[in-house]
Amino acid sequence: MERRITGGKILAFIGSAALLVAVLHPFLWLLVAAFKPEQEFMKYPPTVFASHYTFDSFVKVWDSIPLLAFFKNTVIFSVGVMILSVFLDSMAGYAFARMKFKGNKTLFSLVLVTMMIPFQVLMIPLFVEVFKLGMLDTYWGLIIPRAASAFGIYLMRSFFISLPKDLEESGRVDGLSEFQIYRKIMLPLCKSAMITLGIFHLMNNWNDLLYPLMLTSSTEMRTLSAGLAMFVGQRNIEYGPTLAASALALLPLLVVYVFAQCYFVQGVATSGLKG
Repeated sequence: MERRITGGKILAFIGSAALLVAVLHPFLWLLVAAFKPEQEFMKYPPTVFASHYTFDSFVKVWDSIPLLAFFKNTVIFSVGVMILSVFLDSMAGYAFARMKFKGNKTLFSLVLVTMMIPFQVLMIPLFVEVFKLGMLDTYWGLIIPRAASAFGIYLMRSFFISLPKDLEESGRVDGLSEFQIYRKIMLPLCKSAMITLGIFHLMNNWNDLLYPLMLTSSTEMRTLSAGLAMFVGQRNIEYGPTLAASALALLPLLVVYVFAQCYFVQGVATSGLKG
């Protein structure tokens, strides 16, 4: 019996180590390749490690594109969407989960249906709408169309359903309005779920390429993902600067996840994603 347990632990350790290597390999390769000289990418057979390392790719990125402006645009866009969307998604999720009104289930089903519509179908109507409103190539034109999401509403509704009904009933007995129950009682209890949703929104918008590329026309308003596309030409790709800029763009997300991972895991575990 002891041998079986020991053997199982060994197999579990080997499997976990293999999974860890598979998950971390792209990130480690990106980090190492960002410091490679440009000619190292043309070697055959390809190698993981270079004969020497240099900061030339990072210097070229700094000299070729307005990196700080791209970072600023990305932070304003992604953080703005994250804050606004988490707030609106939580309110909508609370309404669908705890409030009884006519058409609740039908309206929520329509919200879920929108998750199955590809963004490519909405591209042209969205562009025309933003253009008609005069918000093209502006921060508000980037933020407002993503001020709420079906996935966020679904996630927050699943969390609010898991909370006991005694909480809101005690609030009504004390004479609180529905919004006061949401703000004073429910909102403090869903901190982990909101942080989880915020990480999702931050990550998706930080890495998005097509959406900001479509709604911005000037270089000054480009985000990091759209700015990296400047290194990809019609006939050649500058691998070194592209990988160096990608490493710089990835670093803030890693820092955010490291500090918020405990809330992220807790939020995923407690939301339950109930229907």
